Amino acid sequence: MSVQAVTAKMAEVELKDVAGKAASPAISPLTPKAEEKKSENNSTSPSAAAAAAVTVEPSPVTTAPNPVKMPQASAMKRPDPQLNGGEAFVNYDGTVAEAPRMKKIQFADQKQEFNKRPTKISRRSLSRSISQSSTDSYGSAASYTDSSDDETSPRDKQQKNSKGNADFCIKNIKQADFGRREIEIAEQEMPALMALRKRAQGEKPLAGAKIVGCTHITAQTAVLMETLSALGAQCRWAACNIYSTQNEVAAALAEGGFSVFAWKGESEDDFWWCIDRCVNVEGWQPNMILDDGGDLTHWIYKKYPSMFKKIKGIVEESVTGVHRLYQLSKAGKLCVPAMNVNDSVTKQKFDNLYCCRESILDGLKRTTDVMFGGKQVVVCGYGEVGKGCCAALKAMGSIVYVTEIDPICALQACMDGFRLVKLNEVIRQVDIVITCTGNKNVVVREYMDRMKNGCIVCNMGHSNTEIDVASLRTPELTWERVRSQVDHVIWPDGKRIVLLAEGRLLNLSCSTVPTFVLSITATTQALALIELYNAPEGRYKQDVYLLPKKMDEYVASLHLPTFDAHLTELSDEQAKYLGLNKNGPFKPNYYRY
Repeated sequence: MSVQAVTAKMAEVELKDVAGKAASPAISPLTPKAEEKKSENNSTSPSAAAAAAVTVEPSPVTTAPNPVKMPQASAMKRPDPQLNGGEAFVNYDGTVAEAPRMKKIQFADQKQEFNKRPTKISRRSLSRSISQSSTDSYGSAASYTDSSDDETSPRDKQQKNSKGNADFCIKNIKQADFGRREIEIAEQEMPALMALRKRAQGEKPLAGAKIVGCTHITAQTAVLMETLSALGAQCRWAACNIYSTQNEVAAALAEGGFSVFAWKGESEDDFWWCIDRCVNVEGWQPNMILDDGGDLTHWIYKKYPSMFKKIKGIVEESVTGVHRLYQLSKAGKLCVPAMNVNDSVTKQKFDNLYCCRESILDGLKRTTDVMFGGKQVVVCGYGEVGKGCCAALKAMGSIVYVTEIDPICALQACMDGFRLVKLNEVIRQVDIVITCTGNKNVVVREYMDRMKNGCIVCNMGHSNTEIDVASLRTPELTWERVRSQVDHVIWPDGKRIVLLAEGRLLNLSCSTVPTFVLSITATTQALALIELYNAPEGRYKQDVYLLPKKMDEYVASLHLPTFDAHLTELSDEQAKYLGLNKNGPFKPNYYRY
């Protein structure tokens, strides 16, 4: 007898009280009311409907050694025979029984139910909610931003920490617990700073120091600030980048008593307001500056030049800020000694190279989900940052071109297997453009007009001047926000480019950076501050200085125990032969690592 005939014959039969571990379908029968209620709350996929409509063919009857006795189905009239789906299943004993019936999908009803959903959510608000979820998933450093506070500027809110202190301006003090956990994680990857706390905490080498800082406010910076405080310093801090602040970390610092003025997504006006709040405070005069980009130094020089009379020194860590310092020095306007941390070996060879080698991929992945294999990428500049970016992209299977003005760096690029080009030679064909020069107008409007549809444009150099973003803010171009720090710039013909972080620093704006590498830079900054603050009068003049080689070596040595690394020691004979001190420095200042 065919399955169809058996099914027709058993149309009025329903299973009842199937017990034990009998062979039956995984889905239990539902009463009509339960089915209706469930269909209202949960939509069933078309694939499930197709599976429900499949007629099961009977399998050959086989005799099992221990046949399982199946419960018998009781005959029962169904008031509505249309509910019978005409389905059957085969028991282990070979008999055919009616399968539990699932309510068939009514696509027309489903469409009607969908149309009954609330229509208050307009297209604009729906896209906003999507953007918000994207921000939560892909935002820099997984920031715990409370969307309910987004509409109110931190400048308009009165906030106090648990001790009643209100000398700060951040996004939300309630996020402090989250920030504290991030700081604790960062401490585990910053062994040198933690060692510095233990070694120098008793001496308090920064006792009396009043440090005003302007750097990226991240968990790593928080470890640095708390280290400086443990060494005796008072700190006031602002952000050097409007996108890189981790709001929860700023909250943790404010809760810990630090005067922090920063939040993610500041306007340009907010940016300078925060710097001014750090500097211009009654009864507090800074005597040390820690800067990243030169904006803080520029603001003090422009607004409060008399402060330089009490400032002992400036520590600057970026190529942009160092360039500004050299300009001031050349013009005879540099009032205090400055330490160029950017060109120290520990900054150049570790932060610039290894940090960017890892973070360039992280930033691009989080913002665009791009696949690197086979993509054509042009990297502008082959300094340490460019070298790191090129190495990472090449390892992922990208076709990498390099532009360079320096013949030495250009030759290095060629020897490393990259094709050296002019930007205008490849601008029409590349998929990604990355600037790493620290210069201005590297990618201008003319180049962006010629880019292919969907080209990704971003900056890994510190300055936000490398990409001429201002030239894109014209009436004929449309800006479309995709997610946090990701914009589509659309041309009249429909072509679009993907601009990341509005041309600002990609890795700290759109992703995170390796904490261990930042430990090296932060330790270098701390030692530079200690050196300038404690230097006897006359050791440093009103000029720009490199970090002493001995300090570079000391910073590196503090990080070696993490790798269980063991240094070889020179014998007296070997040291005499090389003309070196057994304890270093081991290389002359002109040595290129």
